[in-house]
Amino acid sequence: MNKPSVITVAIVEDQSELRESLREVLDASAALRCVAACANGEEAVRDLPELRPQVVFMDINLPGMDGVECVKQLLELMPEVMVVMLTAYDNTDAIFRSLEAGACGYLHKPVTGRDLVAAAKDVVNGASPMSGKIARLVIQAFKKPLPTPPLAAAPSAKDAVEAELTAREKEVLHLLLDGLLYKEIGDAMGVSSHTVNFHIQKIYQKLHCRSRAQVVARFLNP
Repeated sequence: MNKPSVITVAIVEDQSELRESLREVLDASAALRCVAACANGEEAVRDLPELRPQVVFMDINLPGMDGVECVKQLLELMPEVMVVMLTAYDNTDAIFRSLEAGACGYLHKPVTGRDLVAAAKDVVNGASPMSGKIARLVIQAFKKPLPTPPLAAAPSAKDAVEAELTAREKEVLHLLLDGLLYKEIGDAMGVSSHTVNFHIQKIYQKLHCRSRAQVVARFLNP
């Protein structure tokens, strides 16, 4: 029987005691191996591309380069890396900016060791882990009506991107933005979950998104 592969992770956190505590928690799991614990974004951008962690846990409120900018720069250097943001604040704007930058998930501090291990496993399997408080903020964004543009307004960048989608992909996209799960989308369209997943992967490619959370952030945050 093959031994399960170990997930390599890194931490970017400016508080030294918390940083070392998180490192110990991650290293205590047989499923994870912490390859770096960086004190700021500049250090992360300098060191992590050589270490190539699969998952990075990123504090959003960093001195100097903030977490959002660090996500952008890391993804330019390491397009395959998956970043999960950590925050102690209910800042909806920061949440959406992080997701738009390419973050794959968002956890609300304080986090437990179980939270971190579960999030690392989830994100490498294609999920977008979110703490309950963060998920509620995203759900609230789902419920906000999109602003109606003036009749004479020029097409927005989002309109131009959406125009590249097929009619079927647009239907899937709008059901996705309504908060439906894959199975619910399939039921609504009369197709299988496998077909829904195929359309969603094509949508990700055309919209240059890496996750459902990033699609939501791009279309629901003005």
